Amino acid sequence: MKNLFLLFTLLLGISLSSFAQGEIDKIKTEGLTHSQVMNIAFHLTDASGPRLTNSSGYFKAANWAVNELKKWGLTNVALEPWGEFGKGWELKKSYIAMTEPYYRPLIGFPKTWTKGTHGIKNAELLVIDAVDSAALETYRGKLKNKIIILLRKDSIRPSFNADARRYTDEELSKMQNAKPPIPETAEARKRRRQMFGNQSASVSSLLKKMATQEGALALLSTTTRGKDGTLFVSGGGGYAKDDAENITDLMISYEDYMLLQRLATNGILVKIDLDVATQFNTQNLTGHNVVAEITGTDPELKSEIVMLGGHLDSWQGSVGATDNAAGSAVMMEAVRIIKTLGIQPRRTIRIALWDGEEQGLHGSRNYVKNHFANPGNMQLKPEFEKVSAYYNLDNGTGRIRGIYLQGNEAARNIFTEWLKPFNDLGASTVTISNTGGTDHLAFDAVGIPGFQFIQDPIEYNTRTHHTNMDSYEHLLPEDLKQAATIIAAFVINTANRDEKIPRKPLPEARGE
Repeated sequence: MKNLFLLFTLLLGISLSSFAQGEIDKIKTEGLTHSQVMNIAFHLTDASGPRLTNSSGYFKAANWAVNELKKWGLTNVALEPWGEFGKGWELKKSYIAMTEPYYRPLIGFPKTWTKGTHGIKNAELLVIDAVDSAALETYRGKLKNKIIILLRKDSIRPSFNADARRYTDEELSKMQNAKPPIPETAEARKRRRQMFGNQSASVSSLLKKMATQEGALALLSTTTRGKDGTLFVSGGGGYAKDDAENITDLMISYEDYMLLQRLATNGILVKIDLDVATQFNTQNLTGHNVVAEITGTDPELKSEIVMLGGHLDSWQGSVGATDNAAGSAVMMEAVRIIKTLGIQPRRTIRIALWDGEEQGLHGSRNYVKNHFANPGNMQLKPEFEKVSAYYNLDNGTGRIRGIYLQGNEAARNIFTEWLKPFNDLGASTVTISNTGGTDHLAFDAVGIPGFQFIQDPIEYNTRTHHTNMDSYEHLLPEDLKQAATIIAAFVINTANRDEKIPRKPLPEARGE
């Protein structure tokens, strides 16, 4: 009888295993051969434009996502307010060119939340040679109606490395064998903030203040990374409802910047045409996330939640393809795969496309605070215990190579097993390491298992991240298909697992 029971148990295990593998095979077929991820990405990028929070482009993309999720049969689909963000901002016109000593178009892009010029202006360039506030004071009274640059003494060098790369086996092995991260204590966090707060104002910030006070026409800036036609351009002004409009502020290419500097410092008159039109949107200061669900079917588990998401907002220099329409498109594709296949999750699956990530994870942090817990005082809300895990994607277009455990060793074996069907697609690495800078941190901060996937870097930090080159053309279709397929499997595995994903110890209150 005992042997018969063991045989029955073995056969049951095989049956269940075969069923699970059959479901995974269906997911792989749908995700890799019938993918809609690039069509989704097109609508979030080219068709919507830049998606700065509270801009028309953001709402165009968000409303499109809402309508698509409804079409696919998801429930509780909403553009959910998370709190006050501040002013939207849009670029209506931008033109910059050197007119003296000869005509030359310049590569430049206005920074966000900076004002326009109110028509075309022609102004003289002034180079500020100052390394401290005392030196800067010698220029007081000389800035009115000038276009200003700060003297640079650096230089660029040829790059002998490819812009695009994939992780090597050696790099992945190091990730796999990494040591557990040391959690930051509340005292260490306090010291870090004090050090940051005690830093003196930089010359560039003091110059901006002086230029605004004296009526300079505009500031131009650059970075050594902004070469070869790629501009790393993001914020230039405040967006809170009471923040004043900032001075016209443009990021220009390093090559153009140094040309202007060389001419002016050699005594040659430099004049520049500048025509920038911007618009501040102040009617609605509220931020919004896109949220939708696939309702669970298990009477006992359907009240529990598995979440997946990525941020929908972007900077304004391009259409935010790799940062982070790629992540949003992949997550939408993952839920489309599940709905298309008719897979029944035991737990409820909830997708969220976050707002305001680029300015400090505002959408996800406020969502967590509104629904689950406040990391400042660690007061937990009823829904806190209902969340099994949150999965995030926000590192560009690269294929998934594995997952960061975010210090949660108890999840290692679970994720290792879930990755096995995708080892042939290059995904096998499970690392104890943390990774930062994006929305899974909002969940991790209150003790909810929050994970970011390991992605091949491709061109993320060299060409696309926060640049004017972050276009649809830099998306890799096969990589995004692979990512959506893996995430769909992770989500359904989490939804149908008997237990929730194990949790780390509850973190200390941050005192924020």
